[in-house]
Amino acid sequence: MIRLEQVERRYLSEEIETMALRDVDLEVDAGEFVAIMGPSGCGKSTLLNMLGTVDRPSAGRYLFEDRDLAALDEKQLARFRGDRLGFVFQSFNLIDELTVEENVALGLAYRGEAGNRRVRVAAAMDKVGIAHRGRHFPHQLSGGQQQRAAIARAIVGNPVLILVDEPTGNLDSDNGRQVMNILAGLNEEGATIVMVTHSPSHADQANRRIDMLDGRIVASARLL
Repeated sequence: MIRLEQVERRYLSEEIETMALRDVDLEVDAGEFVAIMGPSGCGKSTLLNMLGTVDRPSAGRYLFEDRDLAALDEKQLARFRGDRLGFVFQSFNLIDELTVEENVALGLAYRGEAGNRRVRVAAAMDKVGIAHRGRHFPHQLSGGQQQRAAIARAIVGNPVLILVDEPTGNLDSDNGRQVMNILAGLNEEGATIVMVTHSPSHADQANRRIDMLDGRIVASARLL
């Protein structure tokens, strides 16, 4: 599904050049659950942003299902993200003024024909166990419920790839375990997941673990 070839990402300021990614080669097959680990500043989030097309390579190629994404302009990339990708963030990124239902429905905002949107939103909320909270606002939910709402928003459009950035970072251990069980269940149903995490125990729930250091992939190991 995914292939990165000699990808680099450089950030330039007036006085310094920072290499966030160096010579990254990576392949992710459809149906994999990949965990990315490493110390702060090692390039994990930059790599996830690259996979999500939020950032572009300074050098190298990113192919998605054998399609070179460098050929797409910003409007095409936005449509690609809406059609093919789902995103889950550490900070939930829910909109306080919208209900849970309305937040989840945002996952369909950039899709073309999405069928019966109300049915799809209800199905996504039911899958993560928050159907009874649809009319509530984010501030009325616990942290765990907010993250489940964020996962529902990510999966409502049936994306082929779900990108997850520290999904348990703002949760206690019990809620973190519930969120990881949801992600594992989605993977068992066929979703491809790439997750950044600092937690070795959560990384162990993936099929493969990738370790990064100083912008490079330094190790890759199958876990299951």
